[in-house]
Amino acid sequence: MKLTIIAATGGVGRHLVEQAVAEGHEVTAVARRPRDLPTGVRTVAVDFERPDPVALRAAVRGADAVVSGLGPRDPRADAGITSRGTQTIVDAMAAEGVRRIVVVSAAPVGPVPVPGQRVLPKHDPGDGFFMRYVGTRIARTLFGAHYADLAVTEQILRDSGLEWTVSRPPKLTDKALTGEYRTALNRNVRGGFSISRADVAHHMLRLVDQPETVRQIVGVAH
Repeated sequence: MKLTIIAATGGVGRHLVEQAVAEGHEVTAVARRPRDLPTGVRTVAVDFERPDPVALRAAVRGADAVVSGLGPRDPRADAGITSRGTQTIVDAMAAEGVRRIVVVSAAPVGPVPVPGQRVLPKHDPGDGFFMRYVGTRIARTLFGAHYADLAVTEQILRDSGLEWTVSRPPKLTDKALTGEYRTALNRNVRGGFSISRADVAHHMLRLVDQPETVRQIVGVAH
């Protein structure tokens, strides 16, 4: 399969590239500084602070799917980068006739409102008592602007007409790949507090070829 991987040198992106190459996929890796990537990987330089539409069109051209690990380097300082970058990616895909996209978001995003959009429930249906009343509040206090941007990002996908899927993990760790995790459709995983970046990447690559997850949100956690 031909995959274009966005933010290929980031925390999730580098695992996406490594695993996709190991699985035999033909990979185009998109990153601000696409160095230290495996040999045999096509690279395209894009700075998502100022995304280049022409470069992104070239990066997605001919792809079977786009897999995006895009997110801010500092969630408290780089708000807006994910939604702006995703809009440029969506536009590039539409221009090139590429339909399938899988992106990473975050577990606390579900009840975050987007101005002018539908009224959302106060809590994610998968969250237990602790996450509803303690964990999510702490997370939003620390990273509220980041989650608001991810909510806009998810709305961009809903409005895109593309075959999108969102992976929503909780706290990310640097533990090793296990390939073992729980998932839940359109809700967070009950009692799921963390997952490794390597396992998130594994999950996202599995989603690419799961048509039942098209235009769905999938919670994932250990």
